[in-house]
Amino acid sequence: MTYILAIDQGTTSSRAIVFDAAMQRVAVAQEEFPQHFPQSGWVEHDAGDLWSTTAGTCRAAIEKAGLGPEDIAAIGITNQRETTLVWDRKTGQPIHRAIVWQDRRTAAYCRELREAGQDVLITERTGLLADPYFSGTKLKWILDHVDGARVRARRGELAFGTVDSYLIWKLTGGAAHVTDATNAARTMLYDIHKGRWSRTICELFDIPMEMLPEVKDCAADFGMTRPDLFGRPIPILGVAGDQQAATVGQACFKPGMMKSTYGTGCFALLNTGDKAVTSKNRLLTTIAYQLDGTPTYALEGSIFVAGAVVQWLRDGLKIIREAGETQPLAERADPGQSVVLVPAFVGLGAPYWNAECRGAVFGLTRGTGPEEMARAALESVGYQTRDLLEAMQADWAATGAEPTLRVDGGMTASDWTMQFLADIIGAKVDRPVMVETTALGAAWLAGQRAGIYPDQAGFAANWALERTFEPQMSAEERRIKYEAWKRAVAAVLTF
Repeated sequence: MTYILAIDQGTTSSRAIVFDAAMQRVAVAQEEFPQHFPQSGWVEHDAGDLWSTTAGTCRAAIEKAGLGPEDIAAIGITNQRETTLVWDRKTGQPIHRAIVWQDRRTAAYCRELREAGQDVLITERTGLLADPYFSGTKLKWILDHVDGARVRARRGELAFGTVDSYLIWKLTGGAAHVTDATNAARTMLYDIHKGRWSRTICELFDIPMEMLPEVKDCAADFGMTRPDLFGRPIPILGVAGDQQAATVGQACFKPGMMKSTYGTGCFALLNTGDKAVTSKNRLLTTIAYQLDGTPTYALEGSIFVAGAVVQWLRDGLKIIREAGETQPLAERADPGQSVVLVPAFVGLGAPYWNAECRGAVFGLTRGTGPEEMARAALESVGYQTRDLLEAMQADWAATGAEPTLRVDGGMTASDWTMQFLADIIGAKVDRPVMVETTALGAAWLAGQRAGIYPDQAGFAANWALERTFEPQMSAEERRIKYEAWKRAVAAVLTF
């Protein structure tokens, strides 16, 4: 039993990856599932899709690797964060579709919280902002809108969980209702300083605490899978939200180390060690990981739309058939056109936190075509990253070190996008050999707990650089382009 199975349950697909004893990828299985958009700004998933694609890809990955269940020592789970599920404890059936992290339906309630001054309490306890991004107000919405839900919750009949909790529930046949500290820290219900659910905030949202899962370290005993799933029970030993798992996978174990993951959204985390730094620039204070009962904190900036802007080019505008076509289009774009796309399809995240603004394109001409739109889409990711990095550097001025960003995620495969990122931030961008860092982080947590993988120092020593992107853009061009972006964002925020 020297292999680890990592489950990477994402926003648009579920993946399972088998890693060997040397932490090398052996086999991968992936399956997309539908997104549901009942109204403008609403995003939902069918919980059955989350489960069926997860179970199916796990079996497929083990089979592809030519292994049997007796070869798998442990399972690690990483997941889309904040997405909210409520299910019946007896039947395991959800009482509503999963409300996805991108969903903005609780924007009005969050505005009420801010107007009443309750956002101060929320930030003090949880490190988060009163924003619909997080799970707490989504859970309140379900309890408010599903008949009898709150009464049933008080009777202990209903369970709340983020995606990790729901998957563990299903994997263990309902034997374990648990989560880890990183996922708990994203609910807006968890006191990250005291390490427990906040009764005060739960009462504010009228959320019965009977619904909440037990919170564990990221490397812990989360339960055993049902024997019939894989042929024998397999222990679940590692869990972390996707961005925290990527932080672990990038070996960002020292204060001042930073990573940025480019998936559906983009998320940058800066390790701040044992100090929970309060941001003065509207960033989030969160838990990077928790081991042996001790949390390590981070500053986080969240971009809601990164890879999703490429999906929009494909599914909305239909100017590409697959994501790989975006870079060649961008390379052919007219350098004389200055098209700026602000992809605020579901509002803007850090450092703006405006749930109600929407996207816009500026600088269109009669000559603007698919090439210029593709370039603007990819550039928008770089601009948004610079917004985050400037806020982080202002909050973390103590390091004084030259910033170097470790990147991962699907979009990092595009050399053009990574070069523009280095150009617009004016700093080096390091891309590792292993870009599957989210799954690797989950695998390391489980494998280290199982006694197969090395400790933090040994794991960090295995981190390998594939390529460094050095800034090549002139300071003047960088200034002009970024100022155009800032003007475009200001227009979107005031429209």
